Amino acid sequence: MASMRDDYQDSISNMASSQQIRSSLGIPHTGYVNARLEKETHIFNKQRIDFTPPEKINSLVVSSNQLCMSLGKDIIFRLDLAKADEPNQVELGRKDDAKVYKLFLDHTGSHLVIALNTSECLYLNRNAQKVRPLSRWKGHLVESVGWNKFSGSETNTGPILVGTSQGHIYEAEISISEGGLFGTTPDQYFRFIYNLEEEAGPAPVCCLEIERGVDGKCFIIATTRKRLFQFVGKVPEGADQQGFGPIFSMPLNHLPGFREFPASFGYSEIAFYTPKLRSSPNAFAWMMGNGVLYGSLDYGRPDSILSDEQVWEYPCDVDISVNKPISIVLTQFHFLLLFPDQVKAVCTLNGQVVFQDVFLDKFGSLTRMIKDPSYGQIWIHTEKVVFRYNVQRESRDVWKMYMNINKFDLAKEYCKDRPECLDIVLAKEAEHCFQNKRYLDSAKCYALTQNYFEEIALKFIEAKQEEALMEFLLKKLAGLKPSEKTQTTLLTIWLTELYLNRLGMLEGDPSKQGLHVKARDNFRSFLGSPRNKDCLFNNRATIHELLASHGDTENMVHFAVLMHDYERVIAHHCQHDNYSAALKVLSKIKDEALFYKFSPILIQHIPKMVVEAWIEMGKQLDARNLIPALVNYSQCGSTVQISEAIRYLEFCVYELKETHQAIHNYLLSLYAVCDPKSLLVYLENAGSNSDKIHCDLKYALRLCAEHGHHQACVHVYKVMEMYEEAVDLALQVDVDMAKSCADLPEEDEELRKKLWLKIARHVVQEEKDVKKAMACLSSCNLLKIEDVLPFFPDFVTIDHFKEAICNSLEAYNKHIEELKTEMEEATQSAKRIREDIQEMRNKYGSVESQEKCAACDFPLLNRPFYLFLCGHMFHYDCLLQEVYPNLPAYKQAKLEDLQKKLSATGQPSKSHHRPKDTDVSGQEKGQPSREQMKADIDDIVAAECVYCGELMIRSIDKPFIDPQRYESEMQSWL
Repeated sequence: MASMRDDYQDSISNMASSQQIRSSLGIPHTGYVNARLEKETHIFNKQRIDFTPPEKINSLVVSSNQLCMSLGKDIIFRLDLAKADEPNQVELGRKDDAKVYKLFLDHTGSHLVIALNTSECLYLNRNAQKVRPLSRWKGHLVESVGWNKFSGSETNTGPILVGTSQGHIYEAEISISEGGLFGTTPDQYFRFIYNLEEEAGPAPVCCLEIERGVDGKCFIIATTRKRLFQFVGKVPEGADQQGFGPIFSMPLNHLPGFREFPASFGYSEIAFYTPKLRSSPNAFAWMMGNGVLYGSLDYGRPDSILSDEQVWEYPCDVDISVNKPISIVLTQFHFLLLFPDQVKAVCTLNGQVVFQDVFLDKFGSLTRMIKDPSYGQIWIHTEKVVFRYNVQRESRDVWKMYMNINKFDLAKEYCKDRPECLDIVLAKEAEHCFQNKRYLDSAKCYALTQNYFEEIALKFIEAKQEEALMEFLLKKLAGLKPSEKTQTTLLTIWLTELYLNRLGMLEGDPSKQGLHVKARDNFRSFLGSPRNKDCLFNNRATIHELLASHGDTENMVHFAVLMHDYERVIAHHCQHDNYSAALKVLSKIKDEALFYKFSPILIQHIPKMVVEAWIEMGKQLDARNLIPALVNYSQCGSTVQISEAIRYLEFCVYELKETHQAIHNYLLSLYAVCDPKSLLVYLENAGSNSDKIHCDLKYALRLCAEHGHHQACVHVYKVMEMYEEAVDLALQVDVDMAKSCADLPEEDEELRKKLWLKIARHVVQEEKDVKKAMACLSSCNLLKIEDVLPFFPDFVTIDHFKEAICNSLEAYNKHIEELKTEMEEATQSAKRIREDIQEMRNKYGSVESQEKCAACDFPLLNRPFYLFLCGHMFHYDCLLQEVYPNLPAYKQAKLEDLQKKLSATGQPSKSHHRPKDTDVSGQEKGQPSREQMKADIDDIVAAECVYCGELMIRSIDKPFIDPQRYESEMQSWL
């Protein structure tokens, strides 16, 4: 197992690794290293804003990247942080001594409420350059504003809540439009709805927050110096004029729910954390006299949304009586406290100070800290300077804190992208589970770490936790790479041994039957795992040896099936005389080779089931390879055994249409022994064409002869066209059968007559039945009375043949009359033919002087021509030119020869039609006359009209361009 250690252990000492972290936490070493070479920036990165205010800064607010601050007593400075080079200043226009007390900016950065120390309020819209007085607000020193995040627009705030220094809560609405900018007051209404009190009486409303929960519920949080109030209710839909009134409308004897703490600074401040833009906050932090009340917000609760509350005391190094916290902001995992000279960040998971930033005296005393709820930036200002904190990767060390408080799931969630930290968490979780005797959970975690394999394995072995060890090995095996074949093999074999040991321990205890079944199922799942398939297959011999050594035949068979080692499975069933199970496996896997191998054994014990399996396999099996099994089986001689063999062979012949000669020959042999009727039916179904018969006819003949099946022999003789032998054998069985054989050679009358004479001789000489002989004579029209007379004995009188002789004479007389009729008809036909010939000789046609040749379109009478019955007329040379290319080669040769001979006679031929003369010289030499040669030429050239005859029809599929000239013709067109 040493090869499973990480290959880079030796280089750890030269690198900045996570070992230092592990050492400080008391966690063993792993193979991960941390090679960060640059110093990582802090979570809260401070930046001083390059801004020198012309007057001291009284107040500053930021929301949605919109920054507003009060400078001196009369200037409101505004800046869109996305356009930092375009600042804007608005003067309040006050001539009295009024100063800005607080600024309130809504969540969109559109509405700014300016509270003055003279109990007056002004309003400034983002798109306006002039402040507007809120006359209805006059007389109230505003301490807080609860903005409505669920309604309103850039020109309208919707219903909002206003808290005063006297503990009063008012509902108001500010609206402004271009048309009424200078004509109407922006405050639509300002009405009292509730009064907050403490033990001493009314107390300033330090904070107001409006949130919406499920089912349309509305939650309002209001704080004083020592108390935190919650108001829960529903705002009726469509009731815009009612606003938040129904939420605060409660009986006098029913006080709202609140939390109270005894200590007080004279003020308090609450901060919220919103995880995503335009969502509801999920956590809060309330800074009051006793410390910081931190918790989460659960909007599903019916009355109070505050949950998981806990109080974190202020840092011990700060004297609260002298140095009180001024402001608080909340991030995902920290809350930041602002003191007059420093900022401290406290982790909300453990209450420890993780960051502090001390400011120099030259900047002056810190005044206020705020957070942009939309962009998460934190702003701090003094009277002279503005600072900004950017929060960077706040969750980087959260995993460590969750791990230290044993919240391992959350720790793994926050370091899942940092494998070196994730390994530390897993190792700590594994050790924690091991110490708490949760060995299975410990094994699962250890398997995911990079700790030494041997140490972990020995740890579970020493604790005698075999089940946990198996779980560890399984997880480790699942994490190995395909290339780590050695480790995979070792773990697989080790796990197999552990599984078998466990099964052996549980098998003998009846009380642990359920555990045994579960362990067996787990073992089989392990053997059947696709991931382990290759390893198990390559080491199947070793696995089989382990299974055999434990005597676990059931799992050995199961493993053989998984490895597709069906031969071993079938052999196992056969050795234990479980032939049905062996056949079931065969039928399931449908392996032809295994069928051929085990069929001789199985058919001896379960023949019917085996034959059914063969039939089910159909053409997948080659019946020739099953013949040895059938032969061994049928040699026992039992009719039942032979019938099963016949049943399968008939299936092959009639269903599968098997054509192999061996199959048909063996079926014939079984028929000959056991079923002669089926033998004859088979031969008759095979037909009479020897080329289409698949059995060996000579072998079939020998079989039939050996077993005395004469009728079948006769049929084979007929198929082999051995008609004489068929008739001879048929006469021993049945004369009618012999007659059917005698009529088979239909084209050979001599043979038919000879066969019928054999039948007649047999009837006369063997059966001595004259009437039957006469009936036989009438059955064949080839036999005459004179052919069969020699077969009769001398004592037979003529009376027996009177009728036959008369019939024969009548037949001769009839035949003579038919010949006479045919001769007369032939004479008449010859006469009509001679008349037609004479008529054709005298037939003529007229040609007008203006007629033209159908081929060349020149006058026809200028040269020798031909006139056809169809009306077409051609010059002799034009017709010859049209006909010659389409003539067969031998006719072309003959035509050329005739033209040469005609030219050789020495007499010029100016006209095609000339008077008949006699060429004496040609006749003396035995050559045809000129007129004969012309006639022969006419027979070739003018045999038919070139436009109406067969020549034109045959030329339909002839290409326009000669294939031999196609390429040259193609080139000529390029």
